[in-house]
Amino acid sequence: MLEQTRQDATSPWHVGELAMQRSVGVAERMDGPGRNFVRKAMPEQHRAFFPMLPFVVLGAVDAKGDVWATVRAERPGFMVSPEPEILEVRLPRDAADPADAGMEDGDAIAMLGIQLETRRRNRLNGVIHRTDAGAFQVRVGQSFGNCPQYIQLRSSAFVRDPDMSTTMPSIHSGQLDDRARRVIEGADTFFVASYVDRDNGERQVDVSHRGGNAGFVRVGADGVLTVPDFPGNRFFNTLGNFLVNPKAGLVFIDFESGDMLQMTGKVEVLLDSPEIATFQRAERLWRFTPEEIVLRPDALPLRWSLHSNL
Repeated sequence: MLEQTRQDATSPWHVGELAMQRSVGVAERMDGPGRNFVRKAMPEQHRAFFPMLPFVVLGAVDAKGDVWATVRAERPGFMVSPEPEILEVRLPRDAADPADAGMEDGDAIAMLGIQLETRRRNRLNGVIHRTDAGAFQVRVGQSFGNCPQYIQLRSSAFVRDPDMSTTMPSIHSGQLDDRARRVIEGADTFFVASYVDRDNGERQVDVSHRGGNAGFVRVGADGVLTVPDFPGNRFFNTLGNFLVNPKAGLVFIDFESGDMLQMTGKVEVLLDSPEIATFQRAERLWRFTPEEIVLRPDALPLRWSLHSNL
């Protein structure tokens, strides 16, 4: 009976995701997985997973319509699900975080729970219900799991109380400096946020993990990032959003220092380009032009140790 109910459900894919799926000939094949695995509530394993985590990746949209990705850390237990449709999040407001401006009551948000030491990851998106500055609830719009591909094994430890903010000021810029370039060019991991406004008037935000060998993201002399898109689950949440709304928010973490590099800007998807062949395993590319850049030294109270390569 449950299986029949899911098959009767409306497909979760929007026009951009469907266009991406059609581009590789899997639209019909992905219809069933979409109805079966993209849920409007968290399964029990997801509800048990989020409370174990010491950090969460968030995607949010500010009042200007710019999308930001961020990482916020707290002691495990700061997220809890009292019922399958709700995730409670105890996080204080953070004026230094540009994504925080998109976390008001009624705002759409995306969340990625990722456990680097086990390569587990689960995603959800929904709408914020906020009653105070120290916490909010998310009513789930979509909940689904992801495979462990391209996740580097790392373990983490707190180096200070997560309630103690850094004293180091943020650095705002309109273009990449040498320090920001080094962060990107040495990275094996980053997170990307995107969003669309659906036909029913609802805003749907997504935030996703991207990984590869160190240096898999190329930075051009003009400051434009070229990112390979490797084989994945064929959901195409990120690239499908880009086709409808070519905006992105990226966050890179320096796992040794706790620095965060956050950027928002415009995206171009390249489905057919000779340059694709210059990236090993890439099936397509996308380019990101940063428009606003925030480098936040010592932003995170966690430090990570790398355990193995991909």
